[in-house]
Amino acid sequence: MALSRERELEIYRGNARLDTRASKRPALLRLFTDWGFLVRTARYALGLPVPMETEDRRVLEQILFPYFGSQSDVRTVLFVGCDWYTKHYQRVFFRAQTFWTIDPAPGAARFGARQHLIAPLENLEEHFAPAHFDLILCNGVYGFGLDSQEQCERAFQACHSRLRTQGHLVLGWDDIPERTPVPLAGIAALQQFQRWDFPPLGTWRYLTDTPYRHTYDFYRR
Repeated sequence: MALSRERELEIYRGNARLDTRASKRPALLRLFTDWGFLVRTARYALGLPVPMETEDRRVLEQILFPYFGSQSDVRTVLFVGCDWYTKHYQRVFFRAQTFWTIDPAPGAARFGARQHLIAPLENLEEHFAPAHFDLILCNGVYGFGLDSQEQCERAFQACHSRLRTQGHLVLGWDDIPERTPVPLAGIAALQQFQRWDFPPLGTWRYLTDTPYRHTYDFYRR
């Protein structure tokens, strides 16, 4: 049975945590009837990667991460936004890099990297020197926290100033009206970047096959 659009959005944002919103009865039913749920629960309890069953997450973890992780000039990485499904990112995908995470919610720190900053992306310039990062991955933050023109201008200006020359910004966002509060074309700070055709996908903008039209944009400073 196909998932509803609302349920897909819950999964994508990580709101369908293993111990949250659903009542105990549906959770128990899933536990005894859905082996996939049982496996994911066990992997989470053991601190192992928990596979996400959405196309946008597959593209992120099976295409984007391996490509950037294999590049010799990508040594310092910032990942923006943390939740239970990001806990393994440093250990699995970026062991050879200096990997930072950032999130304004104190509780998200347990899902971040060893080097984690509790702060909004807009304040990045207060914590790092110019040209500090080779790669900034900002996925699921625009439209989910970066909701005003001022926030977006400050955040993307900070990304631009803290990336080295030829450094990369990857922006993941949902191309639906309720999650595009500010037109991307109207964000002046974002226009400072060059559009960059990501080699594995052959385009600077890639739309995934998801109900919420999750899209990846690739930029270079």
